Amino acid sequence: MEQHWKKIWVGSAGNMVEWFDWFVYASFATYFAGSFFPEGNDTAKLMNTAGIFAVGFFMRPVGGWLLGRVGDRKGRKAALTLTVTLMSASAVLIAAAPTYGVAGYGGVAVLLVARLLQGLSVGGEYAASATYLTEASAPGRRGFASSFQYVSMTAGQLLGLGLLIVLQHTLTSAELHDWGWRIPFVVGALGAAVIFYLRRNMLETETYQEADDTPQGDRGTVRALLRHKREALLVIALTMGGTVAYYTYTTYLTKYLSNTAGLPKQTATLVSFCALLVFACLQPLAGALSDRIGRRPLLITFAVGSTFLTVPIMTLLKHAGSFWPALGLALLALIVVTGYTSINACVKAELFPTGVRSLGVALPYAIANAAFGGTAEYVALWFKKSGIESGFSWYVAGCAAVSLVVYLTMRETRDIDLKKVGDAPRAEAAADPDALGGAKGAVPAP
Repeated sequence: MEQHWKKIWVGSAGNMVEWFDWFVYASFATYFAGSFFPEGNDTAKLMNTAGIFAVGFFMRPVGGWLLGRVGDRKGRKAALTLTVTLMSASAVLIAAAPTYGVAGYGGVAVLLVARLLQGLSVGGEYAASATYLTEASAPGRRGFASSFQYVSMTAGQLLGLGLLIVLQHTLTSAELHDWGWRIPFVVGALGAAVIFYLRRNMLETETYQEADDTPQGDRGTVRALLRHKREALLVIALTMGGTVAYYTYTTYLTKYLSNTAGLPKQTATLVSFCALLVFACLQPLAGALSDRIGRRPLLITFAVGSTFLTVPIMTLLKHAGSFWPALGLALLALIVVTGYTSINACVKAELFPTGVRSLGVALPYAIANAAFGGTAEYVALWFKKSGIESGFSWYVAGCAAVSLVVYLTMRETRDIDLKKVGDAPRAEAAADPDALGGAKGAVPAP
């Protein structure tokens, strides 16, 4: 049991630092947007920084492919160590980036390179972490163990928001806009250095060490992944609604409360912090519940709730007016999202055999995130600038509805044996069109 918790801790701690660096960009964007672009409309500046934020997402498929390949060929440990190295480098670049007044658009170029590195890093981190946490856990506790991926992701964001709250109360607004926004990126770089040391000494998973029958030359290759096209498409489809909803109520929520609901920045930040703290605590509970009742019930609950509640929640948030109503609505939204976040990592990992599991999770997930998660904030701001802000709520609900169809038709994955999810002969898959990509060990549809 002690060894089990050690693996979860090391995998999660690194994930926390990765996502701290990833999210502080969004959390501090309102303070550094003016540093890299000339004077103009505040919403336009935020759209520019949101556009660079989205660029990082478009690098995630590349990172998913490169680091997913490393994870399947060299091991989960090697991939996790490389991701945190890239993230540390990107944090240093942002911390040292010159402003528009010093280097013109040269600062934007540095910012862009840093976000590209972050995209590569996070593109591989998600899959490496999801795969590691799923493989490192006991068969009946995979949901619980993998839920710590979003516990650590949320912890990273909480640290970022917590640091923002501290800086808001210790520095003046002018100091934050001038140089205070650099502090979190320095902290992120130092944290990444610590995690690099921890990951150098982490243990490889037994599932990976007990390799399946995937030929060594095929491990982590697109050729091998193409034998599991149905599973790859399934990952994209089931991610679509979840990633849009998640980024709406996490990275975009603070801006929405500040720019649309009219709450002071400090109040908006505190709402996000408190809501995310409760959200993080819910993840293991929901993950453990999925180990008892299955993954599909939670996914379906999320999709139904997000489809029918997004528009009312966003509308009411617009008129929240103060801390407590805003917090209540944010909590309701994140409770719904928990049905997806708590178990999506293990569901995806349970679809693929060991030799292509890391790439199988990384590449399709990164594609879905680039198309829907990374653009969520930009799309929201576009609707706002166009004068039809409510259209974004319908967009989020529509994405959730698409995922709902997938959740209703997919097979349950809870009882699949990770060591037996293999490359079943294509003839078997053709003979059973309902098979989950012909995977061995798939359980019957409920």
